[in-house]
Amino acid sequence: MSTFIPFRAFRPIASKAKAVASRPYDVLNREEALEEAGGNPLSFYHVIKPEIDFPQEHDHYAPEIYLKGKENFDKLVSDGVIFQDENAQFYAYQIQMGDHVQTGLVGCCAIQDYFDNIIKKHELTRPEKEEDRKEHIRKSHLNYEPVLFSYPHVAALDELVSSVTAQAPEYDFTSDDGLGHRLWPITDAALNARIQQLFETDVPRIYIADGHHRTSAGALVGQEISGGKPGPANYFMAVVFPDNQLAIQDYNRVVKDLNGLSEQELLEKISAKFEVKAVEAAYRPEALHDFGMYLGGNWFKLTAKPGTYDSSPIGELDVTILTEHILAPLLGIGDLRTDKRIDFVGGIRGLGELERRVDSGEMAVAFSMYPVSMAQLIAIADNDLIMPPKVTWFEPKLRSGLFVYSLA
Repeated sequence: MSTFIPFRAFRPIASKAKAVASRPYDVLNREEALEEAGGNPLSFYHVIKPEIDFPQEHDHYAPEIYLKGKENFDKLVSDGVIFQDENAQFYAYQIQMGDHVQTGLVGCCAIQDYFDNIIKKHELTRPEKEEDRKEHIRKSHLNYEPVLFSYPHVAALDELVSSVTAQAPEYDFTSDDGLGHRLWPITDAALNARIQQLFETDVPRIYIADGHHRTSAGALVGQEISGGKPGPANYFMAVVFPDNQLAIQDYNRVVKDLNGLSEQELLEKISAKFEVKAVEAAYRPEALHDFGMYLGGNWFKLTAKPGTYDSSPIGELDVTILTEHILAPLLGIGDLRTDKRIDFVGGIRGLGELERRVDSGEMAVAFSMYPVSMAQLIAIADNDLIMPPKVTWFEPKLRSGLFVYSLA
């Protein structure tokens, strides 16, 4: 069963929560983070993306970058902007995007659960990206950002969380991107004990939703720091949401060229494995095995023909179908992780972003995808399989800076 424990969070005073909170480190580049920080010295971008405090040409992975992040965090603490709670506790964290509301619990998972495969994975990590997160932890002995996990929903946990969120939250603000954020510290010791117990008895597995690199970095560096001895380094911070509350958006593809084919030749070759229908407007797939394609200023609906996929957890994924029948054989895309001719566009950017990148001449063709479901993700993780890269895009994203975990 799962280990999930309360902790003493470092977090901003309520009046500064909005000013401190930032988007996660990996959803924007240095220039975008610099613009969003907008001269705000309290922004958590100064901690998680401290390269914004250096000239653009400075090596983003130099040792002084990581030291600056810790220096900036320590200043927030010394200035009284961030404090540490007196007692270990869980926190209920709610995010609202439009009509969608999801409420999770903030706590700490055991690194041993990661190594024992109780925390289930579905993606591979990139070594350079993982090393970046490791250095932040090594230099600070802090988990600056939580990972986003999911678990099969448990009615008893839902009821406990609802009893907490029926009260007034300590944080309640709307971020600049229109998302609502609310936080409730759970101060009742008996309630904290009950939550921990329910994870031990009723949650056999936890699933990484968003944050494979942070999870791996947290577990591996925690292992380094702990040296196998008991202590806080044997845990890392996470926000866990019941699986029936999470929303996965489409994760779309754009390709730089047609691999020597004309537009008509590409359409003809695609029609061997897909039903192809011209449509008048931008097409967002409405069912599995349907795809949108933007080519030459026109949208097409592609429907995979029978026999182009199998019923295995990986085989039935639309990304598998697209890769095996269009991207690899027709467009010559090799390794999706390393090929520079393909890029990936999160669904939050809209289909207009696909049109923009093709119409600008930067890309030659775009494909819109039907979102992967949580059931598909869980089936793949339970079978110890690995998804192709860039398959899941979770929205809304967690805000960083609202809680930090100390390994000291």
